[in-house]
Amino acid sequence: MVRIKPFAAIRPPKELVEEVAARPYDVLDSEEARAEAGEKSLLHITKPEIDFDPVIDEHSRQAYDKAVENFKEWRKKGWLRQDDRPYYYVYAQTMDGRTQYGLVVCAHTDDYAEGKIKKHELTRKEKEDDRMVHVMIQRANIEPVFFSYPDNDEVNEIVRKYTAGEPEYDFVAEDGFGHHFWVIDDRKDIDRITELFKDIPAFYVADGHHRTAAAARVGAELKGQNPNHTGEEEYNYFMAVAFPESQLKIIDYNRVVKDLNGLSPEEFLKALEKDFTVSEKGTEPYRPDHLHNFSMYLGGKWYSLEAKDGRYDDSDPIGVLDVTLLSDLVLDRILGIKDLRTDKRIDFVGGIRGLEELSRRVDSGEMAAAFALYPVSMKQLVDIADSGKIMPPKTTWFEPKLRSGLTIHLLD
Repeated sequence: MVRIKPFAAIRPPKELVEEVAARPYDVLDSEEARAEAGEKSLLHITKPEIDFDPVIDEHSRQAYDKAVENFKEWRKKGWLRQDDRPYYYVYAQTMDGRTQYGLVVCAHTDDYAEGKIKKHELTRKEKEDDRMVHVMIQRANIEPVFFSYPDNDEVNEIVRKYTAGEPEYDFVAEDGFGHHFWVIDDRKDIDRITELFKDIPAFYVADGHHRTAAAARVGAELKGQNPNHTGEEEYNYFMAVAFPESQLKIIDYNRVVKDLNGLSPEEFLKALEKDFTVSEKGTEPYRPDHLHNFSMYLGGKWYSLEAKDGRYDDSDPIGVLDVTLLSDLVLDRILGIKDLRTDKRIDFVGGIRGLEELSRRVDSGEMAAAFALYPVSMKQLVDIADSGKIMPPKTTWFEPKLRSGLTIHLLD
C-alpha cells in the first residue's frame, strides 16, 4: 500500500515547453549536453558544467553553485513557474505508434525504506551522493524517477477522462518521440487517486535507482534536522512518473567485448558449442526472437546461439535471465570477464541504437565481438523485485526516457 500526494509543480509555460524540456542528465555527457542545450534548456540546471569554457568537473562546487543560480534565474525570467495549488498530472509518451500514460505524483520516502518501492538494481554510493547534493542544494527534485505499478482499472479510467481532452503540452522531440501532458485539476479526482493508491501494493523502480535512493537519504537527513518532524512535510516526498505495468515495454540491452581472451575466432566458436547450438546466419543482422536465444556478431558474420537444455533454471528468477546465462557461460567461463561493473573489456549498448551499432563497433576494430539479447519482460522484473533479488548490471533498458523539465517538485 503506497502513499502518494499531489504537488504544485514548477513547470514551463506552454509556449516555452519545447525549449525548456531536455533529455535526462545521465544519458548525455557534458559535451553532448553543451551542444544540445538552447538558451532556456533545463540542461543548464541539470548539467551546469556546460556553462563554463572549458567545461568544468560536473561534481565541483562551482558546478553545483551554478545549478542553483540557474534554477533561480529560470524562475525569475518566467521560464519556470509554479502552479497555484497541488495537482496530479498525466505524462504520456509515444514511440513507434505506441503510447504509455503515466501519473506524475509525489511518492513517500518511507515507502522506499520499508520496501514498498521495490528495486531490481544495486546502486553506487558515489552516484547517490551526487544526486543527493543536487536535491539538497536546490531543495527540489528537478528530475522525476520512473516507476511502474500494477494496473488499476479505476485509475486508468480517470486518466482516460483527462487524456480525452486537450493536452497542456503536446510536442515531438528531436528524437522523434511524442510527449503529451495534462493537468488533473478536479479535487474529487485528485482525492480519489490518492485513495486508490492506498490499495496499490508496491511501486517498482524502472529507471532512476540512484535518484530514488538519494531522495530517501534526503528525507532521512532532513527528518533528523527537524525536532518537530511529523512525516507529512514536503521533504518526505519525491517526484515520480508512475506507469501501469501493462503499458511498459523493456527493450534489449546488449554487450560488446574488446577481445576473445587470447582465442582465435575459430577456437571461440568451438568453445561456445559446449553450452550452445551455434548456427551461422550470414551478413544480415540476426535478432533473437525468444528467451535463451542470443545473436552474436563476429568476423563480419551473425550467429544464432541457442542455449542447450540444462544450462538455465526456469524456477530461479535470476538464473532464468539471459544476461545471467551470457555472463556465466560466455563472459566469465570463456572470456574471463568476471565483474561487469568494473572490467574495461566489456561495454553495453542500449537496444534503441539498433543491431547496426553492434556490427559497427566490431567492424571498426574497436571491439572483437557483440552479443544481442532477448529483452527482459516486465513480469521477470516484478518477480525479481518481489523476491528481493537484484538483477545483473545493465539488464533493462526503458525507452522513451522521461523528458526532464515538465515538472519540478519543491521540498519546502
